[in-house]
Amino acid sequence: MSLLGLFKGSGATGFGYNSSAEEVTEGVDLSGKTYLLTGCSSGLGTETLRVLSLRGAHLLAAARNMEKAEQAIADIGANATPIACDLSDPASVQGAIDAVKATGRPLDGIICNAGVMAIASAQRFHGIEAQLFCNHIGHFILVSGLLGSLAPQGRVVMVSSGAHNMAPAGGIDFDDLAAEKRYSPWGRYGQSKLANLLFARELGRRFEGTKKTANALHPGVIHTNLGRHMSPATRAAMALVGPLFVKTIPQGAATTCYLAAHPDGAGYNGEYFADCNPAKSSPVGRDMTLATRLWEESQRIVAGLS
Repeated sequence: MSLLGLFKGSGATGFGYNSSAEEVTEGVDLSGKTYLLTGCSSGLGTETLRVLSLRGAHLLAAARNMEKAEQAIADIGANATPIACDLSDPASVQGAIDAVKATGRPLDGIICNAGVMAIASAQRFHGIEAQLFCNHIGHFILVSGLLGSLAPQGRVVMVSSGAHNMAPAGGIDFDDLAAEKRYSPWGRYGQSKLANLLFARELGRRFEGTKKTANALHPGVIHTNLGRHMSPATRAAMALVGPLFVKTIPQGAATTCYLAAHPDGAGYNGEYFADCNPAKSSPVGRDMTLATRLWEESQRIVAGLS
C-alpha cells in the first residue's frame, strides 16, 4: 500500500483508493456478458482482462497486433477472443470493428483502456499529434463504429486521467491539433486524457433517455508500460515518489472494473470517477460546449481519413 493510501478510506460506493479490481467485483456474476477491451496486453488492461474473465465474462481482447492479444489471453487463461486493433491506424481500427461485429455478440461494455503517455518529442499520425490520435481519435472511431452493437444496458468506460488537468489553457488546442506550433509531452498527454473525459461526457448526454451509460475515470498513478515513452529523468522521478503515491495494478484497475461490471455502476452516466467514486474534474472537463465541439471536430477529422 502507498503511504497516501493509508489516509484514504472508502467513499459513497463502499469502495475507495485501496480497493482492488477483484474486491469491487466480488460476488458479481458476468456469465453470458461480453466486453470489448482495448490495451489488453499489459498493465491495467491485463488485470481488467483477468478479473472480468474471472467473473465469467467473455472478453474481446484487443491489442496492437494479434500476437500481443493472443499472448495476453494465454498468459492468464482468460475466456477471450483476440482482436488486433492499432489505434494509430484507422484501417486496423475498422478491422477491429468488423471483427467484433462478426462475432455476433452484443456488447455489454466497451472499455477504452489503451493509450500512450508523455511522448518525449512531437509525433503525428494522419496530421494529428500522436497522443491525441491514439488516445482519443482511435477510440472515437472504435466506439462510434460499435454503438449499434452496444447492448440496451451497455456501458462505455473511458480510462482518462487526473492528468487532464495538464491540458493547455482552454482545454483543447483546436488551432494546433498537429502540435506544430507548441509541444510539451505532459501538456499533450493531458489534452488527450481531457478528450477521453469530454468524449464520455458527450456520449453520456447522447445516451440520455436510454439505459446505456458512458463514464470516464482516473485510475490513479501506477507504474505500467504506459510510461515507456517518458524520458529517463521522468521515470527516475516517478521511481522516487512511487512509495508515496503509486497504486498497485490491481488497485488501478478497480475503478474500471467497478464502472464496467458492478451493478451499481449502471446508475451513473456522463460522470468522472476516481478511487471507485464520483469525483470532480477540472472546469474544462465539465464544459459541455467544449465536449460537443470536440465531438464535431473528431467527426470532421475521421471523415477526412477516408
